[in-house]
Amino acid sequence: MAGHKEQKRPCRLNFGFLIGFAFPGCPRLLAPNPVTPPPRTRVKICGITRVEDGVIAAQLGADAIGLVFYPPSPRFLNSEQARRIIMALPPFITTVGLFVNAEPAMVRAILSEVPLTLLQFHGDEQPDYCTAFGWPYLKAVPMGAGAEVLDYEQRFATAAGLLLDSHGGTQTGGSGHGFDWGRIPVKRRKPLILAGGLHPGNVATAIRQVRPEAVDVSTGVESAKGVKDGELIRAFLRGINDGERNA
Repeated sequence: MAGHKEQKRPCRLNFGFLIGFAFPGCPRLLAPNPVTPPPRTRVKICGITRVEDGVIAAQLGADAIGLVFYPPSPRFLNSEQARRIIMALPPFITTVGLFVNAEPAMVRAILSEVPLTLLQFHGDEQPDYCTAFGWPYLKAVPMGAGAEVLDYEQRFATAAGLLLDSHGGTQTGGSGHGFDWGRIPVKRRKPLILAGGLHPGNVATAIRQVRPEAVDVSTGVESAKGVKDGELIRAFLRGINDGERNA
């Protein structure tokens, strides 16, 4: 359209985290070429525990928020807390529910009560388990345990994407620790979400080096566990923009 100018990230209307991700039985939406990087890097702010944090993340330009349904986590939510956060969000924000080796009945109970867009399995779940719910899902790859991305691509062929985190070994997700990005293959078949130790100071380098479809941050934009900091989120998004400009 004549005269139309692309909006800056903090002001754009957000069409969600799902663009470029493939689901079983469905074509990929605006799928990126395997060699060509996506038009922009999608952003997920994970470990949201407060309504105001979900709202500010969306207002600043996040594509998705992550809600943790893992009781040992300091960012754990029950279904009612999660619903309150989701109901306060503007349209087109993807809501991701994170589970770790959860009993199937728990996952189904959450799905019956909370309007989630995607599931994220962050434990030792097997492919049959992940597909049993009939829901689009992300599978976390435990890079801290020496996992191989290409192996996970093959095993979890039904996943919408793979989320690379530093968990495994002695580390858990949401620890704020990173891993060696040099272990990530350049050629890959599935959308890749980069997590693990990202923060405003290193996300631009991550974008330039890894060129992921999306990035996922939790500890790196917090003032305390489970409490997001709007200025850190803003700085993180600026870092993404810097990385994209210089990729």
